[in-house]
Amino acid sequence: MADGYKTVAYSQTTLSELMIPSYSNFGGKIHGGVILSLMDKVAYVCAAKHADAYCVTASIDTVDFLAPVEVGEIVSLLASVNYVGTSSLIIGIKVVSENVKTRVMKHTNTSYFTMVALDDNNKPVQVPGLILQNSNEIRRFYEATRRKEFKKVYKAEQIKIKASTDIEDYLETLKDERCVIEGKFA
Repeated sequence: MADGYKTVAYSQTTLSELMIPSYSNFGGKIHGGVILSLMDKVAYVCAAKHADAYCVTASIDTVDFLAPVEVGEIVSLLASVNYVGTSSLIIGIKVVSENVKTRVMKHTNTSYFTMVALDDNNKPVQVPGLILQNSNEIRRFYEATRRKEFKKVYKAEQIKIKASTDIEDYLETLKDERCVIEGKFA
């Protein structure tokens, strides 16, 4: 390995867990919060292995629940470092569930966790760079840079929306939505 750099494979992490009845909701499916908690754990392990430091979750980019997870299935969470900045790491997580009887596997979630490495004084610390060894790793790193740019644009738009105080703009935008506005607004 190059000095100050680590491969993606170095910190790749898989966490597998049996889904038990106490994890289920009233509909008999596994709570989304259980899956999110497992995702946070595997993101931490992957990030900490790469950073050789304590890491905290800074943000989570979209968590889409693609398929339900059933009681009795084995859930496996596969985590890889997709991108590193100075003190931040983006961890890509793929979640799959497996029915142990039928061996049918389902892709249930994909998400991206941004983690920040901290030193003993809870200050951001530089993480090792990332060695990209194949086209898939290059693609993931590139996609992470694009998501970062998109996030900046999105944040700027959110600031503009919050700064707007023009009630007429609000009313015009909301006229085709499923809401009823009562009262007079000037």
